[in-house]
Amino acid sequence: MMGIPVVAIFDVGKTNKKLFLFNEHYQIVFEKSARFLETEDEDGDPCENLESLRLSVFDSLHEVFRRTEFDIKAINFTSYGASFVYLNDSGHPLTPLYNYLKQYPQELEKDLHVKYGGAEQFSLTTASPSLGSLNSGLQVYRIKNEKPDVFEQMKYAVHLPQYLSFLVSGQMYSDMTSIGCHTALWDFDAKDYHQWVKDTGITQKLAPIVQGDEVFPATFPGSTYKVGVGLHDSSSALIPYLLNFHEPFVLISTGTWCISLNPFNDSPLTKEQLDKDCLFYLTYAGTPVKASRLFAGYEHEVQTKRIAEHFNTTTARFKSIEIDWSIIDKLKEENSSTSLDTFSKRDLSQYAHVAEAYHGLVIDLVNAQVESTRLILSAQGVKRIFVDGGFSKNNIYMTLLAREFTDAEVYAASMAQATAIGAALVIHQHWNSHPIPNDIIELRYFRGRS
Repeated sequence: MMGIPVVAIFDVGKTNKKLFLFNEHYQIVFEKSARFLETEDEDGDPCENLESLRLSVFDSLHEVFRRTEFDIKAINFTSYGASFVYLNDSGHPLTPLYNYLKQYPQELEKDLHVKYGGAEQFSLTTASPSLGSLNSGLQVYRIKNEKPDVFEQMKYAVHLPQYLSFLVSGQMYSDMTSIGCHTALWDFDAKDYHQWVKDTGITQKLAPIVQGDEVFPATFPGSTYKVGVGLHDSSSALIPYLLNFHEPFVLISTGTWCISLNPFNDSPLTKEQLDKDCLFYLTYAGTPVKASRLFAGYEHEVQTKRIAEHFNTTTARFKSIEIDWSIIDKLKEENSSTSLDTFSKRDLSQYAHVAEAYHGLVIDLVNAQVESTRLILSAQGVKRIFVDGGFSKNNIYMTLLAREFTDAEVYAASMAQATAIGAALVIHQHWNSHPIPNDIIELRYFRGRS
C-alpha cells in the first residue's frame, strides 16, 4: 500500500535546521530539527559548517524515505539569504560558507561604489543599503579581488537555498528571491544584473536564473519526486499571503527584526527611504516588494529585561498584562517620538508600576513601527495589514497598531511554519492534486479604541 502523498521542506535557519513533511492539506505530519556547531573560516571568523549541513540533508532524506507511511512527491528548500557557496566543475565547495556578518574591506566597497556613481546612487539602483558582506554580491567581488585563483576555478556561485537544491537535483540555478534580497547584484530599473556585475565578469559565475516555482528531476536513479529551486526565507514567508489575498495588503513579519513587506508598491526607492533602511525584495516570480526594517523585536527583548530588573520581577510577567486604556491615555501625550531607541532613554522611576512601564514600552515600539511601515505604503493605500510572528500574539501591541492604521483592517495572522509552507505552496501544482486550501492562515481582527 502506498503512503500518503507529502512534500518535504528543508527550512535552514542560522540556528535551527528543520525538515518538515506536509500532507496535501498542508498539515505537518513529520518534523525533525537539528543544530550544528559553527566552524571557522581561514581568518578565524565563525561560519556555517557546510559539510555538516550537506550530510544532514542526505541523512534526513534517507530517514524519511525509509518510512513507508509517506510517499514523497517533491522536495524544496528555504534558507537565510546573503550567503554564497562557490562550486567547482565537480560541484564541490571551494571555500567555507562565509558569514554575512564578516567584516568587509572598506576600501574594496568604496572602490566599487566610486566606479558606479557613488554609494548613494549605487544603493538606489540596486535597492540595497550599504551593508558590507550582507550585500552578498560584494562577497563574490571580494573573492575575485582577494582570491583570483578561487575565482578562476569557480564554475558557479550559488546562494545557499540553491546549493541545497543542487545537492538533490544536481542542477545549478539562481532564483529571483535570493538575487533580490539586498545583494547589490540587481538593477531594479533595468530588471537585469547591474552593469558592475557584467563588467567584472561575475555574471559568468552566476548560474542561470529560473522562476521560483520551477521543479527539476532528482539525480537519484529510479526516483520520481520533483526538486524545487529553493527560496530566500523572507520571500518564502510572503507566498501564502500572495496566494490567498489579491487586494493590496502589507505584511509586517515580526521577530528580532520587524520587516514590513508591500508587494503592491514598486515605485522607485527615494533617498529618504533608503536612509531609513528601506529596500526591495523580489518575489519568486521576479516582481518587486518594497520593504522596511526595524530592529524592534530585539529592542523589546532588551527593554523588557530592563523593566523586569527595575521592578524585581521576571519577563514572563509581561505575557499576562492586559491593555489598560487609562494607562494609555495617561502616557500618550508624552509618547509621540517615533525613534526606536526612545524607551531606552526613559527613566523607569517615572512609572508607578510594572504594567505602566510595559505599556510605555509598547507605545514607543508601535510609534516606531507605524513610522517604519508608513515608509512603504503606496499612494493607493492598502486594505489590510497582516502581522505575523511574535508581536501578533501581543494584544497591547496589536490594538495600538490598529488604532494608528484607521484606513486599513489590521489582523494578527498565525500559520504554523509560514516560511516552510511558502516553499511547499510555490510548487503546489507539481505535487498536490487538491486545490490550495483557503484556511492555511488563521486571522484575528483587531480594532483600536476610537
